[in-house]
Amino acid sequence: MDYRINQLAYHPLSQIKKQQPKKQVEQQGPSFKQILGTFQGETSLKISKHAEKRLNERNIHIDKHLWYKIAEKVNEAKSKGISDSLVVTENAALIVNTKNNTVITAMDRKEASSQIFTNINGTILL
Repeated sequence: MDYRINQLAYHPLSQIKKQQPKKQVEQQGPSFKQILGTFQGETSLKISKHAEKRLNERNIHIDKHLWYKIAEKVNEAKSKGISDSLVVTENAALIVNTKNNTVITAMDRKEASSQIFTNINGTILL
């Protein structure tokens, strides 16, 4: 009888330490992505194909100064948690998705006065 103790080779996967789940840190202030987006021009508004078609069909013209003002207000609405907003100007009404900074549709004020707007959670009056 052999009384020697032989060490067995362990399987390499059995030696891996189990990882502890990482603690989530509460975010204080704006995220890095939001700050970076402001420097990269991500905050400028995009116009969907549908909205562009409506702007052309209804002969609605918005100057650069007003687009800039709309973009500022949309960013402010986004910071307050609004996801879809109705933007009302002197001659147009726009539905804007603030998460994507995209104008979804547009109509002139005469047409907008007879409409019911659904699926919005904020309104911006300019």
